[in-house]
Amino acid sequence: MADLPLPPGSTVGILGGGQLGRMLSQAASRLGFDVVILDPEDNSPAGRVSRGQIVAAYDDPTALEVMGRVCDVVTFEFENVPAASVERLAEGGALVAPGPTALAAAQDRVQEKTFLNAVGAPTVDFVAVDSLEDLNAGLERLGAPALLKTRRDGYDGKGQVWVRSARMAADAWEAIGARPAILEARAAFVRELSIIAARGWDGQIAVYPLGENKHSGGVLRTTVAPAVVDMKTQRRARAIAAAVLEGLDYVGVIGVELFDLGDGVLLVNEIAPRVHNTGHWTQDGCACDQFEQHIRAVVGWPLGPTRAHARIEMTNLLGDDVDQWVKLSGKTDIRIHLYGKAEARPGRKMGHVNRVKPL
Repeated sequence: MADLPLPPGSTVGILGGGQLGRMLSQAASRLGFDVVILDPEDNSPAGRVSRGQIVAAYDDPTALEVMGRVCDVVTFEFENVPAASVERLAEGGALVAPGPTALAAAQDRVQEKTFLNAVGAPTVDFVAVDSLEDLNAGLERLGAPALLKTRRDGYDGKGQVWVRSARMAADAWEAIGARPAILEARAAFVRELSIIAARGWDGQIAVYPLGENKHSGGVLRTTVAPAVVDMKTQRRARAIAAAVLEGLDYVGVIGVELFDLGDGVLLVNEIAPRVHNTGHWTQDGCACDQFEQHIRAVVGWPLGPTRAHARIEMTNLLGDDVDQWVKLSGKTDIRIHLYGKAEARPGRKMGHVNRVKPL
């Protein structure tokens, strides 16, 4: 295992070659690190801005052996990387952050919510669903409407359906492919917030200001940060983030999505063991953004400052939205971040813009 902190010139491995890997690679390069990407897609967005890319499946044993040998630390850009692959890297002696425990918790929604409640980060009430009979029993207990989600996979609104009455149960069960699932009670929240936080190998924690999020069709559209919140809500969010980080013995940046019920009462919607879409505002709102912060954490450097120096409205560019790049890039109050993806499919995240406003 490498000695920490890692010096500039060391190699950081990233499992995943999408936009988050791309921005992580750019941050690592700025700090003087080399980056190697592992992704099954040749010429990936992250691979094109890195020292090299291994084109292979995430569970390819040879690829993992090479990653562990050439990289001084390995991290990942999305939570659907097989937990077994991260375990294999760690068992082979590679330094991996975050570790397989955090990844496994985030990959199973029942396990995730069970963990969150155990560490004092409350969630909505929920029921594990393995059959239509379980779903009917869950609806009787939780009431309708309730949200049915697959236990694994699914993101940006995929793999989930609202069950608005008991009569919809059979159709909802078929809609998610009759797969193991979780039924979640409806949360009577006033808005959706998120908090981005980081923890180092030494247990140091750094927390960014809260962001307020707007979704459409299950996909994040905008984040405004710092959110306008009272001190009670701010303290509670920070306590939840710290409890999650410490409960997972976490190293790196994590995103925690929250339901704000008012009067400082927060419920955790879900956690993401990686840099997060709702943290993109930090690129133009903070001296040390979430991507640099994650690299700092996993290589053992001191964590950077998290104070906001501007208010940012982050907007995702989905599909053909990216065609506005000429117009957007000409605005003096906008910073544009494009991901280098070739095909602008409907709903696909092609980039984002940060509108910079004074605090």
